[in-house]
Amino acid sequence: MPRQKDEGLRKEERLRRQADFEIIAKEGIRRHTKNFVIIARRNDQGFSRLGAVASKKLGEAVERNRVKRLVREFFRRNKDKLSPSTDYVIVGKKGAQDLQYAHVVAELSALLEFRGEDSQRSGGGPL
Repeated sequence: MPRQKDEGLRKEERLRRQADFEIIAKEGIRRHTKNFVIIARRNDQGFSRLGAVASKKLGEAVERNRVKRLVREFFRRNKDKLSPSTDYVIVGKKGAQDLQYAHVVAELSALLEFRGEDSQRSGGGPL
């Protein structure tokens, strides 16, 4: 079965440059959950972008990569619901490596502001 055209996470929807991560970390709005830190900042791209981060505190490479895969999958499935023109950096905290996908969805959905709610907020953009 062929994939839908916009089903994946396009290359331009991923944050890859260190400079982008640094700007978002410096100027973005931070929100915390038990297992994640979400940093959001408005962009002028016209679409949302994601950077998934997992520090070595999470464990071995396998565990860090799993956390990043879970975050990217959440973003991929929910990108149409997120506020447009916003960059998100989602950092996995210690304990995130043990989560199931359903728990990741519940935790991130509770924090992220979906389209239409307070999207005109100033000072870095919505979460």
